[in-house]
Amino acid sequence: MPESGIGLPGHAAPAASFEVPLEMLAACHARVHAQCQTLRRLMPHLAERGADRAAQEAAAAVMRYFDTSAVHHHADEEVDLFPALIESMAGSDAVCLRGMTQALVADHRELERRWRQVRAGLQAVAAGDASGLAAADVHGFIDHYAQHIAREESELLPMAQRLLGDAELDRIGRAMRARRGLADPATPT
Repeated sequence: MPESGIGLPGHAAPAASFEVPLEMLAACHARVHAQCQTLRRLMPHLAERGADRAAQEAAAAVMRYFDTSAVHHHADEEVDLFPALIESMAGSDAVCLRGMTQALVADHRELERRWRQVRAGLQAVAAGDASGLAAADVHGFIDHYAQHIAREESELLPMAQRLLGDAELDRIGRAMRARRGLADPATPT
C-alpha cells in the first residue's frame, strides 16, 4: 500500500486535520496501512516467539484501532462524504458515482466481516494463545484493505477534491469531529 496523501492545494501533508477532511481521510488510510503492517509482522512473531507480551500488546493495539478509528472512517465516508458527492452531481453523472460509492460500501461490509474473523484471532493472542490467529484471515483482510484504499485514493478522493466546495468540506470536517466527540474549534466554548 503506498503512503497516503492527496496533497490539497494550500495544505502540506501530513498535517491533516478535520479542517481538511479529505486529507484526514487519506491520513487514515496511512494509519490503516500501519496497522496492517503490524498484523503482517505479528504472524512470524507468533510462530517464533508465541503470544508473548509484545504479541499481546500488538494484538490489543490493532483491535483498539480497528474497533474505533476504522469504524469512524467508514462512517465518515458513508454518512458524510458519499452523500455529499452524489448530491454535488446532477443527471447521469451521478449514476456512475452511485455505482462507485455502492461498491465502496459493499467493500466496507466485506472488510467488517473479515475484521470479525481477524479480531477473534487477535483476542486469542491478546489472551496468550498464539494459535488463534489464522494467516489466511490476516492476509485476506490486509489484501482486501489494500485494494479498497487504492480505489479510494485513485478515484474517490480526487473526485471529491474536484467536486466539493469549501462549505461542504467544512460541514464534512465538522461531522467527522463530532463523530469522535471532539469540540468544533469554530464554536466558542
